[in-house]
Amino acid sequence: QVQLVESGGGLVQAGGSLRLSCAVSGRTLSSSNTAWFRQAPGTEREFVATLIWSGNTVYADSVKGRFTINRDNAKNTVHLQMNSLKPEDTAVYYCASTRGGNVTTAYHYDYWGQGTQVTVSS
Repeated sequence: QVQLVESGGGLVQAGGSLRLSCAVSGRTLSSSNTAWFRQAPGTEREFVATLIWSGNTVYADSVKGRFTINRDNAKNTVHLQMNSLKPEDTAVYYCASTRGGNVTTAYHYDYWGQGTQVTVSS
């Protein structure tokens, strides 16, 4: 059984930083792709960043240069370091895992965490 558990969300002022964590069990990071998506009220789930099994990364244009995705293989955990946060980054952030497919499309991810709220005040 694959499980993903997110942590690290919260309230931060614009320009601040947060680090999200996603602890994965039942699937190793070196054999899967792990991503972060986000969803604000009234909007569709949006791709943020993914860490491919090889170690390569892909970012949405809206977060390039501000967010960094990386992993701790020993803990089988993926982190999302978010810097220079903006009010438009406010959303519920979800961690997701897949073994293949289009890594920027939510449809191709077969396991999801419960989400963690990130709120950026202006």
